[in-house]
Amino acid sequence: MSGFTDPWALLIVTLPTSGATARMRIWRAIKTLGCAALRDGVYLLPAGAGQISHLSELADEARREGGQAWLLNVQARHPEEDATFRALFDRSADYAELQAAMAEARRSLASQDGAELNRLLRRHGRAYEAIRMTDFFPNEASIRAEAQWHDFSRAIDSIQSPGEPRTLTRAIARRDPAQYQGRQWATRRHLWVDRVASAWLIQRFIDRHARFLWLESAADCPDDALGFDFDGATFTHVGDRVSFEVLLSSFGLESDRGLRRLGAMIHALDIGGMPVPEASGFEAMLAGARSRLKDDDALLAEIGAVLDSLYAHFRTQQKA
Repeated sequence: MSGFTDPWALLIVTLPTSGATARMRIWRAIKTLGCAALRDGVYLLPAGAGQISHLSELADEARREGGQAWLLNVQARHPEEDATFRALFDRSADYAELQAAMAEARRSLASQDGAELNRLLRRHGRAYEAIRMTDFFPNEASIRAEAQWHDFSRAIDSIQSPGEPRTLTRAIARRDPAQYQGRQWATRRHLWVDRVASAWLIQRFIDRHARFLWLESAADCPDDALGFDFDGATFTHVGDRVSFEVLLSSFGLESDRGLRRLGAMIHALDIGGMPVPEASGFEAMLAGARSRLKDDDALLAEIGAVLDSLYAHFRTQQKA
């Protein structure tokens, strides 16, 4: 009989009673994939290419462990049956639980130190991503959860990096590096991703004799200082570019492959975007250094060495 919708994937699996370890490993994998359990050993998933591939691997593993497994295509016979299948994958309750946990965490964010804030961000981020990856039929609950997750992450960002600049819509003027030597540069203290990377870029590629002023408030920036990464600064967010990328463009450094790849990493960490594999490691090292070093000059020196290494790594990568 022809189906009403695209097919679903049905995994039927049995394992020997002696294979407790394999049984647990396969069960965890089934849970991670977001399968709906119709009964013990019978699991349903939408039949996307990725889901079929993962279920095939689980079926092969079950057979290797001395069990039996069948992977079948099934189809709903009418709209009501299709709706029943889809209801098995409603993630509203999971999102509600996560939202409640984030709401509870937000009550005490202001009293947490940087390490704890990063731990909360990672924990709730992993939880949100795990639900999102198995949310095959997004609905209003998905939209609300996404909004609350972004609000939660922004709340932590605002504590860790108060005064983040608003994006400007303007052309980026090309600057002559010769006119920017031996200058005083200023940004907000307690350096985070975009600011520490921008300071490194200035010191390493733009003004090797730069002097830095770390501001308690952007309003304290002297008239003769070159501000970066705050509202009203000479160099700040423009369009979809973060301050690091604006500096690259301003001083004609965009043709450098290593700096371009670094820019992609800073962009992803600062405002989101295409994931960069090295980003999470850099963020973890920066968070650790920031919790140990209260002096921004010391922080720049330590993280500058990390950025030197990342730059060398990105320069030698084949991918541009």
